[in-house]
Amino acid sequence: MFGHPRFAQQNAPLNAAFARARPLVAVHRGTGLGTIAENTQQAVEAALRQGAEMVEIDVVESTDGEFFLFHDGCEEMQLGIQENIRTLDSKTIRALEYRWRSTGTSEAYRVATLEEVLSQNRHALFNIDRSWWYWERLLPYLDDYDVLGRAVLKSPVDREALELLAAHHVKYAFAPMVRSHEDVLRVLEYTEINTVGLELLAEGPDHEFASTDYVAWLHSRGLFALVNAINLNDRVPLFCGWDDEMSVLGDPDSGWGRLVGLGADIIQTDWPGLLVPYRNAVLDGASARALASQ
Repeated sequence: MFGHPRFAQQNAPLNAAFARARPLVAVHRGTGLGTIAENTQQAVEAALRQGAEMVEIDVVESTDGEFFLFHDGCEEMQLGIQENIRTLDSKTIRALEYRWRSTGTSEAYRVATLEEVLSQNRHALFNIDRSWWYWERLLPYLDDYDVLGRAVLKSPVDREALELLAAHHVKYAFAPMVRSHEDVLRVLEYTEINTVGLELLAEGPDHEFASTDYVAWLHSRGLFALVNAINLNDRVPLFCGWDDEMSVLGDPDSGWGRLVGLGADIIQTDWPGLLVPYRNAVLDGASARALASQ
């Protein structure tokens, strides 16, 4: 069971998912392929249909306090605008269209609201990213939705964010991004936060996080290990270079296989259609070997 025992009820849906499959597969921004845009309801549905258990989404707030799904910084590429979406009001954001979808032959493809995605996926697990700037308003907003135990919040190790989360009366699951053991210890000082796991960032295999012993230590504290297989544009490895590109274009045993072997509990990917069957085959093989040894 992940999370402190006093938060067992809040974390029950998440732990039920771990009981069914481990590692869980989390999809980065949902599956945005072809005409489907990332961070939309369609992307969430596409990720879940490929067998993923969790979807990572990015949240932005309009200037008048409405929440949408979008990764700011991608406006020109996806929407054809120069402005940062965080500087726009909700009416302006609602009028935006994803640039590659023709409005002449089909309904306009618009930026998704957080309300739309949460209300249409009442059983999915979400990892909510890039939202910590708005927690003073977002946390009360989430209280109106049935996401306790299904939404895992994330942030850097930031004192203001940690204090907001600790003070909020609804104890949402939390898995911060950490770069060192010192980061981990800082987070664990906040006993009023429902810390269930950690997103481990490690550029190379000599990092302290890239060790089965370290993951075992996390497990002994009731914490899961979330690791990234995704490749970002800056090319900086998020976890040792054991990533999607190595797994898709080379040998998956040298990429995803190393993450599974490390004891990772959640693997974030852009390729769930390939990672899910690989994960299942690895788990089936382990089960078969265990039975054969009895």
